[in-house]
Amino acid sequence: MTQQAEPGAIPEAVPSAAKAESADGAEGVSPAGAGPGPEETPRAQARVMHPDGFGAAFCASMAGLCAEVAVAGTLGVLVMLSREHEGLPHGVMVIAAVLFAVALLGVLVSGFATAVTVMPALALARRATRRLGRREGPLWNAAAVPVVSAAAVAVFGGVMALGSLSLASPVKYLLWWASLTVALLPATLIAGVAGRRVREGRATRTARRVLRDGALAWLAVGAVGAAVYGTGLVSVYQPPRFDTEQLAGAWTDGRGGTVRLSEDGAAVADGLDNYVWDGTGKDKPKDCDGAGTWKPVKDDGKVEGVSLRIGSCDLKRQWSVSGTVKAPRLYHEIGKPGSGKRYVLTKIVKHKK
Repeated sequence: MTQQAEPGAIPEAVPSAAKAESADGAEGVSPAGAGPGPEETPRAQARVMHPDGFGAAFCASMAGLCAEVAVAGTLGVLVMLSREHEGLPHGVMVIAAVLFAVALLGVLVSGFATAVTVMPALALARRATRRLGRREGPLWNAAAVPVVSAAAVAVFGGVMALGSLSLASPVKYLLWWASLTVALLPATLIAGVAGRRVREGRATRTARRVLRDGALAWLAVGAVGAAVYGTGLVSVYQPPRFDTEQLAGAWTDGRGGTVRLSEDGAAVADGLDNYVWDGTGKDKPKDCDGAGTWKPVKDDGKVEGVSLRIGSCDLKRQWSVSGTVKAPRLYHEIGKPGSGKRYVLTKIVKHKK
């Protein structure tokens, strides 16, 4: 009679497999004719795989670039406060939204820069050292940064040249290359250290250390800036305050166009540019000559600008005040709103002999 196997019965593991494994000292080797067990292959791979440190290097580079963006942005704001600017955002919600947008943009840009520049630089350095039979180190990583920066400037410069159908001056390309090299050098060195530590089997926390040190550097820069402005060593820029007598006089655009403002409210234009909408989406200047009137524009008793009217050329413009007391300027925007383009007049100052 044939003996039936009970349902659910599990056959015992072949003892020869365990003996062969213990005898040979190799995991995942089955006896002849038998394939590897379901759990043997992953364990074997886990023991023979050596991490290349890509993830640690990528995270460390992003942390370094984010720290650079934070410190550079803070320095930029501190410098901007002492110079002429349009003003900083007001309100807690607006400031929070701006900071969140800047932080998100910084993370995205740092990730993009790491992918297209830092990691290729590390790969180039590793390939060069292997081909030359040298040991990879910080000097090789640093030497690869200018090469990758030059390639990046060539690619993006070429794309911009195709878009504008014109090449920039060689000096601009050189400045872009130098700036990109300086910005990428710290992140590349940090990423190289993080990747090497992982490949050597040592635990790494480079990204955390970079974020911590970057935060400390950012706080130090902010503290120094607050101390400089708080002690009065540097003053926050304030638009000049003028009265009618100070606004009166001759103003020029530096290209032959002038307008003379009298204290009695009379104005005389000579070759002043009058930007008129040409119907194609652009403002084109036309010479404006003739007499008219002007008056200061005030807000809460403070002069914010000048309203100028020249009837002979239908010029009706409101100019804003900028510059400093010693070098005042009048301007109005041209083109589309928010274009950033301005038509600027500077006051002609007659120096006493």
